[in-house]
Amino acid sequence: MKAGALDHLARLVVLALVSTAPAAAATIQVTVDKLVFSPASVDAKVGDTIEWVNKDVIAHTATVKGGWEVVIPPKKSASMTLKTSQTVDYFCRFHPNMKGRLLVAP
Repeated sequence: MKAGALDHLARLVVLALVSTAPAAAATIQVTVDKLVFSPASVDAKVGDTIEWVNKDVIAHTATVKGGWEVVIPPKKSASMTLKTSQTVDYFCRFHPNMKGRLLVAP
């Protein structure tokens, strides 16, 4: 093989590897302010991290009935990395009118 053809082949291999690399995981913030999750609905992917940022002076939770729960202390944040593809509705255990939804794609 000529050097030019070998160089071209090497570039194609690198391009193929870069093109098939998985997308980097994202951190998605959900603000908790005045008893509201914002945004109320989040589209995410497996591997992304949801970070709830509590601006209120009282504690909240992100709770899935029969599933997981994240406690969010007052004026602090808490996070969770998404491990499965699913759609879940969550609420605050202390303030059940606070509701959110996560749509997690593979």
